[in-house]
Parts: sequence; structure tokens; C-alpha cells
Amino acid sequence: MTETKKPDFAAYVVRDRDDKKANWREIGVAFRHKDGKGLDLLLDAVPVSGRVVLREIEDKAE
Repeated sequence: MTETKKPDFAAYVVRDRDDKKANWREIGVAFRHKDGKGLDLLLDAVPVSGRVVLREIEDKAE
């Protein structure tokens, strides 16, 4: 049986709006390199505006 590595980060595109409430949309994930010096970023969508934010994925309590 092979073990699938879970992503370390979720990738979001964030667009600021006039009413000061930002719009966050998940667009992919990122995995840490084994040596800790980089990331692999896997995107399902490529944003044309806004900024890309990576947030650590926290383990959910079971």
C-alpha cells in the first residue's frame, strides 16, 4: 500500500473589495520539499487579478 502525502498549505486567490471585506477562493495546494527549502504549488486555477495566499492546513480534530 502506498501512502499519499497530504498538502501542507492551501492556496487562495484573495481579492480586496470596496466594502473592505476580502473575497477568498481556494485555487490549489502546496507541498513542502523534503529539505524544507521550497514548495511545490499545484493550482487548479490561475488568477488574473488579486493576490495568491498560502495558508497552513491545520489537522482537524477527530
